[in-house]
Amino acid sequence: MKYIEVTVEDSIAIVSLQRENAANALSQAMIKEITAQLDEWKLNAAIRAIIVTGAGEKGFCAGADLKERRGMSELEVRGAVGAIRDMINKLAEMPMPVIAAINGAAIGGGLELALACDLRIGADHATFALTETSLGIIPGAGGTQRLPRVIGVQRAKEMIYTGKNIDAVSAYEWGLLMKVVPPMKLIEEGKQLARQIVRNGPIAIRQAKYALNHGLEVDIQTGLKLEEKAYEVTIPTKDRLEGLLAFKEKRKPNFTGE
Repeated sequence: MKYIEVTVEDSIAIVSLQRENAANALSQAMIKEITAQLDEWKLNAAIRAIIVTGAGEKGFCAGADLKERRGMSELEVRGAVGAIRDMINKLAEMPMPVIAAINGAAIGGGLELALACDLRIGADHATFALTETSLGIIPGAGGTQRLPRVIGVQRAKEMIYTGKNIDAVSAYEWGLLMKVVPPMKLIEEGKQLARQIVRNGPIAIRQAKYALNHGLEVDIQTGLKLEEKAYEVTIPTKDRLEGLLAFKEKRKPNFTGE
């Protein structure tokens, strides 16, 4: 692939945006590559966690490629926005956990990309902003919905109404980041987190993600029913029996995803 770099090791997939000279902005070609890769991984039980990052240390992702968009008609712009929205929604709906390793500025659609991930860690120089209103538009790939769910309504409104940047420390304090690390330790920190995830039962992890993500969008009684159904999926699995046996034998379980 030309615009993304992909590696897979020990059930952990890493996708890195490879447009460093353009602040890893989301061109239409890059979006197609990311979408195709997500489609491939979605049904791959061997992939138990995904890490999303960007090339270089300056920019995680600058959002939509505005230079590319300037030459588009209104119809083409609608299609381009829809493509970004669909790709980011697809990322949010991946059945396995997705970790954003934010290596620099996450602006506009770049922040929306990070918000679609389950867990976010950031380099200590990373910055975050939804600047769309300064361009006469609004966040169109989930920013108005996911950001307030993460940092609260008032802070999200401030960021969106003003277009202000926040630094990594503020992002951590507000709950946007779970950890802030030096740039040189970012990917290893992401891998370490992913390793902690993949050593657990893969079916259980996928069902836990399903229950968490869907349960948060409904009332608690409905959410509890979703949890019950997700739990039932794990009962007939070999992994559940292996977990019990490993506990009895005081050893680490060997989960196979069956």
